[in-house]
Amino acid sequence: MVTRRPNFIIAISGVLASAILAIAVWVLAQMHDDALRRAQDSVFNVSLLIERDVSRNLEIYDLSIRTVIQGLKQPGVAQLDPALRQMVLFDGSATAKDMGSILVIDETGYIKFDSQSVPPRHVYLGDRDYFKVHRDSPNVGLYVSHPFMPRTTGADMSIGLSRRITKADGSFGGVVVGTLRLKYFRRLFEGMNLGAGGSMALMLSDGTMLMRRPYDPKTIGINLTGTANYSRFVEQPSGDFFGTAAIDGVERWYAFRHIDMYPLILDVALSTRDIYVGWRRRAWIIGPLIGALDLTLIALAVLFAQQMRGRLLAEEELRVLARTDGLTGVDNRRTFEHALESECRRVQRHGGPLSLLLIDVDNFKGFNDLYGHSAGDDALITVARCIVRNVQRSGDTMARYGGEEFAVLLPDTDQDGARALAETIRASVEALALSHVASSHHVLTVSIGVATMRGEALTPSRRLVDAADQALYAAKDAGRNRVFTSGASTPAGRDSGMVVVSR
Repeated sequence: MVTRRPNFIIAISGVLASAILAIAVWVLAQMHDDALRRAQDSVFNVSLLIERDVSRNLEIYDLSIRTVIQGLKQPGVAQLDPALRQMVLFDGSATAKDMGSILVIDETGYIKFDSQSVPPRHVYLGDRDYFKVHRDSPNVGLYVSHPFMPRTTGADMSIGLSRRITKADGSFGGVVVGTLRLKYFRRLFEGMNLGAGGSMALMLSDGTMLMRRPYDPKTIGINLTGTANYSRFVEQPSGDFFGTAAIDGVERWYAFRHIDMYPLILDVALSTRDIYVGWRRRAWIIGPLIGALDLTLIALAVLFAQQMRGRLLAEEELRVLARTDGLTGVDNRRTFEHALESECRRVQRHGGPLSLLLIDVDNFKGFNDLYGHSAGDDALITVARCIVRNVQRSGDTMARYGGEEFAVLLPDTDQDGARALAETIRASVEALALSHVASSHHVLTVSIGVATMRGEALTPSRRLVDAADQALYAAKDAGRNRVFTSGASTPAGRDSGMVVVSR
C-alpha cells in the first residue's frame, strides 16, 4: 500500500515537477531546433537566389562573348565600317551596369576590337591569366579569371569571362574577354539580410576569393586553399556544416553550393549567436517561470499531502485493476475472460452464435532468438494493431491472451463469418511483410483457430476456448500461416465432437 507517510506525496510532486521540467527542456530543445531550421531555410533561399542571379548574368554575358566569336567568323566583318562593326560584334549587354568592356585580343596579346572604344585602346593584355590559359589549351571553354585591376580604365576590381578564338586551321587566334566589376557581387550581397554576424562569399573553385560580406578589400584575391572550410567546400557540389571562418574566427552555420556550369563556389553563413538570439530570449523567460511553477507544485504537495491519501489509494486500486495489456495496449486476459463469461451467459439466455478466434504468432521464439526481445515486442505491437484494424464492431473483444497469443471474441457471428474474419486477419499480418528468416514463409505469420457455439448447445466458456485452442494447434501442425475451424457446439450433456476442417 502506498499510504505510509505524507512524504510520499512530496516525492510524487517532485516527480511531477521533474516531468514539467523535462517537458520544458524538451520544448526548449524543439524551439532550439526550430530556430536552426528556420535559419537553414532562410540561408538556403538566399543562396539559391544569389546562385540564380549570378548564373543568369554570367550566362547572358557568356552569350555576348559567343556572339562576338560568331561575328568574327563571318567574312568581311573586319573590313566593315568601325561603327557598323561595333553594332555587329557587341550587343547591348556589354553596356549593362557593372559590365566593363568586351575586348577582342589578337594572338599577340593586344586589343584588336573594343566594345568601349573606336579605335581600340592600345593596351597589352598578353600577360593576363585568361590569355595564357586559352593560348596554352584549346579546350578550356569559358574561363573565369582571377581578380584584376583593368588596364583600360584603371578603376574597379574586375574579373574576366573569356573564350578562345580558334583559327580555321585550329591554331590560337586570340581571346574574347568580357570584364565584370566585382562591385556587382558586392551590391548583390549587401541586399541580403543575414544578421549582424552573417557572412557570404563567392570564390573560384581554386579557393581565390572574389567577394565577401562583410566587405574588406584586403580579402579580395586571397586564396583559401588549405583552410578547413574550403576543404569541405570542394568535397561535394553542395552541403552545409558548422564551422569557424579562417578570416575572422566567427563560428557560423554554412550552406554552400557550386554555381552550375561555372568554376565558382558560393557560401552563405549565419552566426550561431544570431541563429539562437531569439531562442535565448525565450529561454530566459520560460526557465524562471517553470522554476516558479515547480516550487509552487512542491509547496502545494506539502500542504495537501494528508488530504491526497485517499486519492492515492484510489489511483493505486485503478492501477491494479487496469484492463489493458501494458505492451500492446489492447485488453488483457482478465478483461477478456470477463467478456467471455458474460457473452456465454448472454448466448445461453437469448441464443444466437458466439465465435472465438485464438491467434498465435508463428515461430515467435525463433523470432525473439534471432532479432532480440525488443524487436519481438515491436512485432507483437504491430500484430495487435493489425488485428484491431480488422476487428471493427463495437461489441467485439480483442485481447492479448498470453505471450504471443491473442483472442478475438465475436458475438452474433457464425462460423462462416468468424472464419472469413480470421482469414482476413491472417492475410493482413502476412501482408505486413515483417522479415522472419527462421520461418518457412520468410515473413512473420499467424495461425488461427476458430470455434463457434450456439445458445442451444449450452457449452461452457472453457470448452469454447479449448475447441479454438485445438483448432489452433491443428493449424500449426498443418504448416502454420493458416486458419482452422472447429465444431464446438454439441447437445447438452454430450462430449464435444471435434471436426477440423483445413483451409
